[in-house]
Amino acid sequence: MSIQNPVADMVTRIRNGQLSFKSKIIMQYSKFKKSIAEILKNEGYIKNYSIIKNNNTLLEINLKYFKGKGVIEKIQCISRPGLRIYKKKRNLPKVISGLGIAIISTSKGLMTDYYARHYGLGGEVICYVS
Repeated sequence: MSIQNPVADMVTRIRNGQLSFKSKIIMQYSKFKKSIAEILKNEGYIKNYSIIKNNNTLLEINLKYFKGKGVIEKIQCISRPGLRIYKKKRNLPKVISGLGIAIISTSKGLMTDYYARHYGLGGEVICYVS
């Protein structure tokens, strides 16, 4: 069975994993998902991630909790295959007035809205995390 929207699948797995207090979640590997996991790790939303290589490569994400609650309070997919959302550098969204992050796909790779604004880049809005 093929997944139509792999990013939405990843976001849903993270959301469901945190709601059920799982310590780690496993999904199919792709470079795009690895980049999203790298951003989430650098911003402090997850503990770590690792790549498991056997017959098919998997991505394992270790979720993070604080005082019995998930660190990721809300994660929401914005762009989807049927409706891509693009923003120019001056129109990039701020999530909760800068307390959350928006993950943007730019010509220089995936980055947060803060860094995209800093480098003067626009791009496709992938998801919001707070």
